[in-house]
Amino acid sequence: MKKINLAVALLSLSAFGSAVYADVTLQSKDEVQGAWKLQYTKNSLADKQSIDREDTWVFKDGKVTILHIPREGIYYDQPPVNYDVEDGKLKVAIIGGSRFDLFTVVEKDDKNMTLKGKFGNYYYFNKK
Repeated sequence: MKKINLAVALLSLSAFGSAVYADVTLQSKDEVQGAWKLQYTKNSLADKQSIDREDTWVFKDGKVTILHIPREGIYYDQPPVNYDVEDGKLKVAIIGGSRFDLFTVVEKDDKNMTLKGKFGNYYYFNKK
């Protein structure tokens, strides 16, 4: 009997856990509009080690500009690139070509946003 109760409890937790991380479907570009400070990234949700970040992503008028990117002791700003919402996901152009990065919005409210990149990396933002 205890084994059955334990199995039911674990099944319930796993169902609840998957609901917590349900993706957010974007309806328009306006939902991400503004400046978002990238706090840190992780290689997966279960990864205990995070990588601190210093850049800010500014979404404005269909363009995203990444500011204050550290490289070799200095900082630089990336030129603006186009972004769009396609099938509920954030589609960001890559500089110098017709390629793009596709991000799934894992979590979003007025002050925080978590994106998942196409290779499984997670990006944790705070609204500026």
